[in-house]
Amino acid sequence: MVERVNPGIGLQPCANATAKAKPGKDGFGAVLRQELSRQSAEEQGVAFSKHAIHRAEERGIEVTPTLLSQLNDSVEKAQAKGITNVLAFDANRAFIINVPHGRVITTLSQEEMKENIFTNIDGAVLL
Repeated sequence: MVERVNPGIGLQPCANATAKAKPGKDGFGAVLRQELSRQSAEEQGVAFSKHAIHRAEERGIEVTPTLLSQLNDSVEKAQAKGITNVLAFDANRAFIINVPHGRVITTLSQEEMKENIFTNIDGAVLL
C-alpha cells in the first residue's frame, strides 16, 4: 500500500537552510571566487609583483627555490594567524607580502633595512 504525503504536514524548511540560501553581500558566487582564488594562490605558491621583481634584481636578491619555500611557509604561518600584510625577513633581506593574494609586494636588502620603517604590515615572520 502506498501512503501519500500531505504537503502541509511535517515538511517545513529549516530556519538555518533558508538563511544561508539568501543571496547577499557574501553570496555563493563571491564565496566561490574567494575560495578558488585562495586555492590557486596555494597551488602556485608565492608570486612576485613586477615591482618586487624589479627591486630584487636591482638589489641583487637572488630568488632561489629555497627562498620561495621559505616565503611560502611564511605565508602559511601568516594565514593561520589572520595576517594580511606580513614582513618576512632574515639578516640579509626582507620581503613585504600581501598574504590573501600570496604576492610579494617589495623586497629590501640588508643595507636598506637599516634606514627603513615598515608600515602597513600587521605581522612579521623570521625566515
